[in-house]
Order: sequence, then C-alpha cells, then structure tokens
Amino acid sequence: MKAMVTSESGIRMIKSFEGLRMEAYRCPAGILTIGYGHTSNVREGQVCTEKEAEMWLIEDIREAEKAVSNIKASRLLRQNEFDALVSFAFNVGIKAFKGSTLYRKVLANPDNPTIR
Repeated sequence: MKAMVTSESGIRMIKSFEGLRMEAYRCPAGILTIGYGHTSNVREGQVCTEKEAEMWLIEDIREAEKAVSNIKASRLLRQNEFDALVSFAFNVGIKAFKGSTLYRKVLANPDNPTIR
C-alpha cells in the first residue's frame, strides 16, 4: 500500500494556520522562524521569496508525514484525519508529536485510529 501524502486541502489548512512571513522572526517560543513556520537553519535577518517558503513548507510537511505514516494505524486513517495529524506534527514538531497524548491514543487503537 502506498503511503499517504497530505492533500492540497491539508496544505492549505497548514498555510492558513501558519501564515506567511517572508522575514525571519522569533516565534513565541523564541525560535527563529521564516516562511510558513520553517525553523531549520534560519538566520537572523534572513528573508525569503514565496517560492522558497513553499519549498520549505513541502520539505517540512514530508517530515511530518513520515512521523504520521510510521504509526501502524495510519493505514486506516481517512485523508482528513491524516492531514490533521500531519498538521499537528508540523506545528508542534516531530519530537513533541511523538510524546503527545494524541500520538499515544492513535497508537493504542491501531484497528480504529479515529480519536474520540
């Protein structure tokens, strides 16, 4: 079975939550951020184009998709559920995602991953 990928709707959702900032800034946690929530190798004063922000977003989403896809139950997720989990992992970071209650709940019910 082919691994799921984030839908266009899911990407739009992440973009709407993150917003586009083309100049590096410190997020509330104090982490240098640019584009659509990109944090890797960001430098003070850095600027980007919308195309660069889109490229970083897709790269960052792919990492979140890997984390979600590694859950055995991910094969049973509906597209919107997958997108929501990817959005959550993207937002909080992979390490925090794997330590979250949400992650544990999905792991605990591999035959029916719908969280209730």
